Amino acid sequence: MNASATRPAPRTLLLVPTGTGVGLTSACLGLIRALDTLGLKAGFLRPFRQDEFNGPGPDRSTALARTTLGLTPPEPLSQAHLERLLRDARIADLMEEAVARHTQAADSENDDHPDLIVVEGLVASPRSSYAGQLNAELARALDARVILVADGDLENPRQLAEQLDLHAQPFDGVRSARTLGCILMRVRPLPAAASSPSLAAPELAANCNGELADTLREYLPALDGQQFRLIGAVPWHDALSAPRVLDVARALDARFLHEGDAATRRVMGTSLCARSASRALHAFKPGRLVVSPGDRDDILLAAALSTMNGTPLAGILLTHGDRPSESMVDICRPALRTGLPVLSVDSDSFDTAKRLDRMANDIPIDDAERAEQVTRFVSSHLDLHWLKETLSRGYPRRLSPAAFRHQLVLLAQQADRRIVLPEGSEPRTVEAAVICQQRGIARCVLLGRREEIEDVARQRGITLPETLEIIDPDSIRAHYVAPMVERRAGKVNALTAEAQLQDNVVLGTMMLSEDEVDGLVSGAVHTTANTVRPAFQLIKTAPDYRQVSSIFFMLLPEQVVVYGDCAVNPDPDAAALAEIAIQSARSAAAFGIEPRVAMISYSTGASGSGADVEKVRQATHLARERSPELCIDGPLQYDAAAIESVGRQKAPDSPVAGRATVFVFPDLNTGNTTYKAVQRSAHVVSVGPMLQGLNKPVNDLSRGALVDDIVYTIALTAIQAAQAG
Repeated sequence: MNASATRPAPRTLLLVPTGTGVGLTSACLGLIRALDTLGLKAGFLRPFRQDEFNGPGPDRSTALARTTLGLTPPEPLSQAHLERLLRDARIADLMEEAVARHTQAADSENDDHPDLIVVEGLVASPRSSYAGQLNAELARALDARVILVADGDLENPRQLAEQLDLHAQPFDGVRSARTLGCILMRVRPLPAAASSPSLAAPELAANCNGELADTLREYLPALDGQQFRLIGAVPWHDALSAPRVLDVARALDARFLHEGDAATRRVMGTSLCARSASRALHAFKPGRLVVSPGDRDDILLAAALSTMNGTPLAGILLTHGDRPSESMVDICRPALRTGLPVLSVDSDSFDTAKRLDRMANDIPIDDAERAEQVTRFVSSHLDLHWLKETLSRGYPRRLSPAAFRHQLVLLAQQADRRIVLPEGSEPRTVEAAVICQQRGIARCVLLGRREEIEDVARQRGITLPETLEIIDPDSIRAHYVAPMVERRAGKVNALTAEAQLQDNVVLGTMMLSEDEVDGLVSGAVHTTANTVRPAFQLIKTAPDYRQVSSIFFMLLPEQVVVYGDCAVNPDPDAAALAEIAIQSARSAAAFGIEPRVAMISYSTGASGSGADVEKVRQATHLARERSPELCIDGPLQYDAAAIESVGRQKAPDSPVAGRATVFVFPDLNTGNTTYKAVQRSAHVVSVGPMLQGLNKPVNDLSRGALVDDIVYTIALTAIQAAQAG
């Protein structure tokens, strides 16, 4: 297992836009710079590319994070790939890929492990109508806290407040723990200091606009700074939105008649000159791009004269495809030598002006100066004190289903273990073995006749990898008779051992007991008893435990939690229940779930009495004595353990109530009923049961298991083997 699997995962901030053109990338860059000033190292991730905003070429946001902040974020998934997975209803796979990118972002800074990852969300558009849904899925998959980014148009503060409220709804609303607050970009009216066109020092007052917060709070009472905060109010600044002449040329596909300083001169505004020069003198101001028909020699001469008189025009844009004569160029040459850019387009002046007005305001990848200034400017208008105070308080970590699945595959690949599958010719098992072999999840061993397995593969359209190991059980059974007799001395003889070994589950378990494989997975067509009984007889319990129990990983929409014991022990006593709690907590921690153990009962705290409640109370006490470091509480009712508001009401002093990640049920009846009710009624994926307490990993499958269920159970088994060994 590598170092990245053992260190704590960085926290995540997801910036979600409330519309197009709100300055989302600028907000991300500014936030990362602000976090840096607080001493917090932040990484960056844009999980999904959006071609309609980015255009061809490298992803703009990712490139700017590299050049401006010196980060090394991974490239986003292509929009075509994203939309293909959505069409195929494979949103879970899409979120796994987003989690994989997130892991790359966390590991990309090598030893300088980031404290946080700032994630740029999707922008809604006619093509990307799925943006809202995917942003909500991203927040869950990455366990991210959400910051809304909106255009600070104050003409209608009620509408702005309602917009913020609406966009917070997919994240449980503005009063949820997930939504941190909002950043308003390009806020008008401008403070006096922002009217300066200079880029040299664009900082304004660094404090958030209190009057603005008060105005918005009138329509959005939740904007009280306790849960939902106005994190920043970034004023409009002309100079920070000014494109270079070079950017104008690219946007209009213009030709340079004289390039001059096109790469450095910025367009602070445009002036359409269709009248005589004497009536267009107002247009010749610093930073203006003069737009004129190419045959208007008087405008060209006036612009040249203005330049020679020291007015730094941005440039001249000639329309209609007309070019000035050579003699006119010669007359204007002294002005050209000052670096004055001259461009030409074929469109008429009116259409050209419209195209200029529609130019995107995004920062080009190669405009390092503007990117740096915008980043610094946004950073200076964020509430750093509040950010530091809020982020230092932390946020209960949740392992999302997508992160759990990604982590399972990653850890299993690192484990590289050999797993035996006794149901070798069962179709779902064959397909799962092929997937595991191809993805490097495990080296699978199928027990079965090769011709039968090959026939199953043909029927399912599967190609068996050459490296996939297939063993005919008849060819090896005899090798395990003597070892089995030795292991079960006094209980079986050669004849009974030979008879029991006709069962492939028993045969696979003997292979495991002899260290020829690292783990076993069965149950697609066998009962739990068929899978577990040979393990009890041949593998035995681990030295620290006196019993075997089981857990299910329940992939709830918001997070993965652990249920135990739902498959093995019918009615454990207090000591056994305490051991189940300890086993379950350790298993949860091993798979990246921060264990907060709730001992479930029909009563919370001291409110109830009776033998069943007393058993849970005693088990909680025993577990604390045996593992004092364990975060555990009980008895707790399920709702008090799982729901924050109920937990605060019923057990306000509990470290677990409302935040539980491990649910330990008092008996098999309660546990199995609850797991199936949640699984079926809430359409929750469950992975398991995973057996715990054995010397070596053996895991059972539900007979209704899907191929993916088998794949993830094989991964679980490989990881257990690596952790045990």
